[in-house]
Amino acid sequence: MIVVCPSCSTRLQIDNAKSPSRAITVRCPKCNNVVNVGANNPLLGQGALAVGGSPSTDRPRYEHPTSAPTFPLSAASPSVSAASPAEDAVRLLMELLGKVQSNVGDDINSRPPWKKRKALLCTSEKLREQIGRSLTEDSYHVFVAEDTRQAIETMRANQLDVVLLEPEFDAAEQGAAFVVREINMLRPTQRRRLFFVLLSSSLRTMDAHSAFLNNVNAVVNLSDVSDLSRILEVSLREYNDLYREFNVALNLPAL
Repeated sequence: MIVVCPSCSTRLQIDNAKSPSRAITVRCPKCNNVVNVGANNPLLGQGALAVGGSPSTDRPRYEHPTSAPTFPLSAASPSVSAASPAEDAVRLLMELLGKVQSNVGDDINSRPPWKKRKALLCTSEKLREQIGRSLTEDSYHVFVAEDTRQAIETMRANQLDVVLLEPEFDAAEQGAAFVVREINMLRPTQRRRLFFVLLSSSLRTMDAHSAFLNNVNAVVNLSDVSDLSRILEVSLREYNDLYREFNVALNLPAL
């Protein structure tokens, strides 16, 4: 088995005959980083970390990079006609005026209710419509990555709040591994501002131990995808509570 260190890309050779039946950790001899190895990690189950350069940087020079498209609002609310820019501006102004009084005395670091969270959806095609619709209707600004290159470009071009990843994302190009590596390369200050969710067919929803082993902020079982918006609301509230004092000290809003 070959595992690549997500920190320095050093290739680590593990004898298949001695490969563990459960998740273990090994230390990279080059950068001293701890790497998770084993069958319990769905992001490593395909050996997908043994990859080369990022698809975002390996493209030919003549190709124009493209980010993931946003989930269409018309698809999320087919029965509602699109509002004009003027109508949107008036509606937003009325919402702001109506919330001024209610926000007096609130935590100055709380997230403004009119500021949509930006979420990147990296899943197999069969889940995109359901999850994209659910999050869009819950006032998320959703980017839907169709392949690995779109996912990487979107992560680099936007200040995202949430990334949702299914291990089967762009399986032919080992897309899950590239997304994981991109997140692991973030500086700590950037990583704290990103909520990383693993969508799994085998792990229990909201299992903190599984989330820790997989280096993600939350785990959601695919059987609970229909309730994803509520799960994210609870998980993000707990995450913001955890970093409340830290954000206050740095004058940062909540995620």
